[in-house]
Amino acid sequence: MTMDSWFLDDLASPAQEQVVQRICARVAGPLAGAGVQVASLPLGGVQVWLDNPRHRWRFYHRMARELRLTGWHTETGPDRLLLLGWSALCLGHRARMLAAALAGRLADFDATAFMAVMIATRLRHAGFPGADIPGEVEDRCAGALRWPARLADLDGLERRSSLEPLRLRLAQVAGLEAKVGRRCGEHLTLASKVARTVAGGAVPARSRASGPRVGLTERMVGVSVPNLAMTAGTAL
Repeated sequence: MTMDSWFLDDLASPAQEQVVQRICARVAGPLAGAGVQVASLPLGGVQVWLDNPRHRWRFYHRMARELRLTGWHTETGPDRLLLLGWSALCLGHRARMLAAALAGRLADFDATAFMAVMIATRLRHAGFPGADIPGEVEDRCAGALRWPARLADLDGLERRSSLEPLRLRLAQVAGLEAKVGRRCGEHLTLASKVARTVAGGAVPARSRASGPRVGLTERMVGVSVPNLAMTAGTAL
């Protein structure tokens, strides 16, 4: 069995407390997120607890899982969650998860485009304001991708260590995060463009022609937007 190796550099910074607060509140959701409390430990690290004891154990384990994915060593107690130093094992796991995302879901732009078409179509049929559809679609696609929120949680946090192996791990993770951030941005730009097309009723040029070059997403856009030309002809 591989033992985890972790190291506590120094006292927690205010930025670290804010990041931990954001992560735990997001994981807890609206049910318990407002009751997340964070404070520094005397010898370093951070403690997290919930004001509401209902389902506390379940929330602590969810928070611990997400904090470990960030790269921290965590320990779950009966009444609070302890976040200690950087963990070589957890940082290695984060690197693997980032690489898997790049090779998996974030490599599939068709899935994002298809999702954007479906969401935008449902919103349009439900009477959602057309001008607000692209932003709503982008937010929902970002939630489905998961990594935009995870990366945003870390804003303002300086990740460092006095140990060379951990510094190398942190540098590896930072490089992968930059790639994931750029890829997520490309997905969300695509989702917004597709949503604007559906909301505005403009059928993409390629979707008007049949043939093997027309992709599934383009056909979905074509059947999802209103046929403006036919509507105008009928009115006349």
